[in-house]
Amino acid sequence: MSAASEDEGAALIRLRGVTKVYGQGRTAFAALRGIDLDVAPGEFVAVMGPSGSGKSTAMNLLGCLDTPTAGAYLFQGVHVERMTRDQRARLRRRHLGFVFQGFNLLARTSAQENVELPLLYRGESAAARHRAARAALASVGLEGWGHHTPSELSGGQQQRVAIARAIVTEPTVLLADEPTGNLDSKNGLEIMELIKRLNAERGITVLMVTHEPDMARFARRVVRFVDGVIASDGANTQAEDSATETA
Repeated sequence: MSAASEDEGAALIRLRGVTKVYGQGRTAFAALRGIDLDVAPGEFVAVMGPSGSGKSTAMNLLGCLDTPTAGAYLFQGVHVERMTRDQRARLRRRHLGFVFQGFNLLARTSAQENVELPLLYRGESAAARHRAARAALASVGLEGWGHHTPSELSGGQQQRVAIARAIVTEPTVLLADEPTGNLDSKNGLEIMELIKRLNAERGITVLMVTHEPDMARFARRVVRFVDGVIASDGANTQAEDSATETA
């Protein structure tokens, strides 16, 4: 049985029979071929699989960056696939935080201003943005670094800024796409410890794509994609090993 909850009321995220087809006719390619997935509030899920397996497509759908060809996507019981583009954008702003492999920071903008961007899009006041950004930077260990630009920060520090930007809106879900892919092993482990702490202490649900088994061990559950379907989904038997080794 899947590690996902069987309780209909427990799922924060639910996919049912989701397909995603690109192109038409002879050129059509099915990136997802009818996947079912439940994610409960507060879970930390590692999403794994080879290139072309469908995991990135699934994450784009979960992040409301794309829509399924068929099937249902429910977020907190609401059908996302029925939403308009503007409604999906509001869901992203209110409930989702994103962390990418490439940091995606504005080069000529200070760390604090980078963190403030999601709040600017929300229309928050300058005072509220400043206060929230400082708190978010402090929560990722960068108190006092807000005036530095990305070029003045290490790779690990830049990813911490990116995480602060992702959590400044207090999201329900953090979607992380290879968050340690551009980091050395030491900084990668530090970033994973940070993400694990945010999951444990703040209850942020984490969905993380990774190719790295050492990073996947921080998750409590692993979902593996192969050829557009979920090949396996279960509790991560290596999770406790990671906690012990990195303590």
